[in-house]
Amino acid sequence: MIGFPLGAATTLAQLALDPHPRLAELRAHEPVSWLPELNGWLVTRRDLALDVMRDADTFTVDDPRFSTAQVVGPSMLSLDGDEHTRHREPFAAPFRPREVREGFAEFIEGETDRLVTRIEPAGTAELRRAFAGPLAVAVVTKALGLVGAGTDTVLSWYEAIVRTVSDITAGHMAGHMAGEAGEAAYAQLRTAVETTVTAGSGSSLLVSAADRLTLPEVASNAAVLMFGGIETTEAMITNALLHLLRHPAQLAAVRADLALLDGAIEESLRLEPGAAVVDRYATRDITLGPATIRKGDLVSVSLAGANRDPAVFPDPDRFDVRRANTRLQLAFAHGPHHCLAAHLARLETRIALRHLLARLPALRLDPEHPAAPHGLVFRKPPTLHVLWG
Repeated sequence: MIGFPLGAATTLAQLALDPHPRLAELRAHEPVSWLPELNGWLVTRRDLALDVMRDADTFTVDDPRFSTAQVVGPSMLSLDGDEHTRHREPFAAPFRPREVREGFAEFIEGETDRLVTRIEPAGTAELRRAFAGPLAVAVVTKALGLVGAGTDTVLSWYEAIVRTVSDITAGHMAGHMAGEAGEAAYAQLRTAVETTVTAGSGSSLLVSAADRLTLPEVASNAAVLMFGGIETTEAMITNALLHLLRHPAQLAAVRADLALLDGAIEESLRLEPGAAVVDRYATRDITLGPATIRKGDLVSVSLAGANRDPAVFPDPDRFDVRRANTRLQLAFAHGPHHCLAAHLARLETRIALRHLLARLPALRLDPEHPAAPHGLVFRKPPTLHVLWG
């Protein structure tokens, strides 16, 4: 494409390591830019990002190139219109705000207390693996009613599937060659779903969904809910902790007034959304901002770019737990594909941070192990080493 020099000079490695300076340049000068390394368009301005995510007729997920569908098959994440509704509705009820509070708060409190109690005596931990990941797995397993799979097993499935999806997005794999590890992980998850449905527990969301969907459809939607639920919450907890621990004055404000905790969580989501991009495909020729997009083109929405749009968020690179409009962040996407379990992810993160800050008053980053978010699609620190002794 002619006329997008910044996009032409943008590398996927750059976007995976520290994307924000380049996203700011793109947003200012090429808010819809053609990236040859992506073989598609990247949208970085918030208003244009909303235009794309709201218009599922023009910008669809229902395309054979959609990375998640290549691994787990069609699901609510990779379908639009009536089919999207048919796949999503059987799973929706437990994730509404009141149902989340009534159905999960006590369980999350108990799991969080158990995990903190386990790590507390050591005075040090790597919190992504020892705390955030296990908590996310426990909650999503309970939410689905999945039986017969332990935390380590579910984490191994999730990591293999996420790695495969990320590699497809980055162009390391092509078409149906989605990667043996991801395929094997999904096959094991599918077997666990089938076992759960066959067992027929009345409290299982998977069993109730099987009344309205075929077994392969239940399995594919369980997979996207599972890795979405784990990825979202693990990233939210880890990124929020990193932001707070990097900003002692903000942390002190939250400790002094826990009412600011929600602001800290939303601000962390704004600065570093766990899912940095969402993909769509143009169903017709259309003009979007400065770009003429052709039918079939990949259109990637940079949630990370939209969330730092200075037209909406003044001083956008600053972490401010008192920012008045931080709820305008788009970390959970928007439109028909807004994250189904956003309320649950927020509740988990709120309870997790409250327990950690109360139980570990000297919590701080371990200077021997620097932490920074990383990833092209899914962004969080690979490790988060902390001390409190």
